[in-house]
Amino acid sequence: MYLLDTNILSELLRSSPAPVLIGRLASVPNRDLYTSSINRGELLYGLPHAKKGISFFTRMERLLGHVPVLSYDLRCANVYAELRADLEAKGTRLDDPDLMIASVALANELILVTDNERHFRRIPGLEVENWLREP
Repeated sequence: MYLLDTNILSELLRSSPAPVLIGRLASVPNRDLYTSSINRGELLYGLPHAKKGISFFTRMERLLGHVPVLSYDLRCANVYAELRADLEAKGTRLDDPDLMIASVALANELILVTDNERHFRRIPGLEVENWLREP
C-alpha cells in the first residue's frame, strides 16, 4: 500500500500528467492508495501562492475524493518524535512537513511515493518509490 506525496498529487492535477505516473497508477488497485492530511494542507497552501484558481481546487477535491486522506494522529506524533530525535542526533535535519508525512507513512506501514527521494531516503525504515522515474 502507498502514500502519495504532494509532488505526486500535484503531477496528477496537471492537465497532462506524466505517462509513467499514469501507467504506474494503473497497475495499483485504488484501495491501495492513500495520502495524508499534511499533503492536503500543502496542496491548499499552494493555491493562492501559485495563483491557482477554483478549477485547480475542484480538480484537487475530485482527486482527493478517490484517495483516502489519513489523519496525522497520536501514532504519527509518536513516530515523528522518535524520527526527529534520531535525525537531529545524527546531525541531519528534515523540514517538519516532510517529517510528518514520513511519520504518517511509517505509522500506517505504507510505502511513500515521492519525487523527493533525496530527502526521504534519510529516514530509517521508510520505503520510498519514485513513480515519476522510469523503472
